[in-house]
Amino acid sequence: MPDFQKIESFYRLLHETATILSEKEQVTYLEGLVQTGENLVQGGIPDRFDEQTKNDLLYKYQSLSLDDLSKEEIRKGYQLAILKGMQDGVQSHHAMTPDAVALFVGYLVEKTMGKKERITMLDPAIGTGNLVAAILNQIKKPVFSYGSEVDETLIKLAYANLNAQEHDIQLYHQDSLRSLMIDPVDVVVTDLPVGYYPDDVTASQYKLKSDSGHSYAHHLMIEQALNHTKEGGFLFFLIPNFLFTSEEAKKLNSFLKEEAVIHGMLQLPLSMFKKEEQAKSIFFLQKKGEGVTAPKEALMAELPSFSEPKALQGIMAKIDQWFKTSFTG
Repeated sequence: MPDFQKIESFYRLLHETATILSEKEQVTYLEGLVQTGENLVQGGIPDRFDEQTKNDLLYKYQSLSLDDLSKEEIRKGYQLAILKGMQDGVQSHHAMTPDAVALFVGYLVEKTMGKKERITMLDPAIGTGNLVAAILNQIKKPVFSYGSEVDETLIKLAYANLNAQEHDIQLYHQDSLRSLMIDPVDVVVTDLPVGYYPDDVTASQYKLKSDSGHSYAHHLMIEQALNHTKEGGFLFFLIPNFLFTSEEAKKLNSFLKEEAVIHGMLQLPLSMFKKEEQAKSIFFLQKKGEGVTAPKEALMAELPSFSEPKALQGIMAKIDQWFKTSFTG
């Protein structure tokens, strides 16, 4: 179990040093957090700072060693610091996947990957890396991961966060809907970015391009994810609940019928979201391939609040039973 006092101490170190750096460098708090993360991993402070600033930073860095923290303690400390930085008018695409959801997706990944000795995993919209890190910290077998992210600040935060945890991952700073130089993987996990994709030329290469106007980025990302999944591989998307009722939904349904087998849809508790239209579900697919068959029945459920242990235990028992009786992976 992670030690809350250690998490609090690490968060305080990150917060205080990020604040110093953001003030000295006249950058945002999150950019200061990127810099302090790089200093921690590299074990040094750039020469451009005055002696007083160097001494202040060094004193704080020496108060705690990464070697004394577990991977989860590092992840949670970073998560608190990033959430602190995101309180100041953060853009919607910067929002972090909630911790409870990340842990739940990790549980599902572990259940589907049970037979594999080694796993390859991709998150094509990795953001700060919290979802991937939470999954990696649960899986008890070797995983080599890839992550791609178009936002420079977010990919740098992911680098600092995942590097500090010593995870085996390769990161790409790029638009994931353009050519990805990544071999197909065993499993894809991602919190889908929702909205219109402005690059119509790139969108035109996709089957799920819109017939007129800009295409939906979340539809294109589903197609791109399937392109980078091995036959028989699994995909876990956090999707908006309106995904299958919006315009272009008919085309998406036809595409998924051709390319994948749907294993389940788990609706997240509405209490997690400020507005009902922001609500999401976990969408669980398998890419078609030799020997891939549809489940006897799909796993469909509304998840209870993560603050209700008894109700949560009940749904977990239902999911465990589904894996024993209906899962065909």
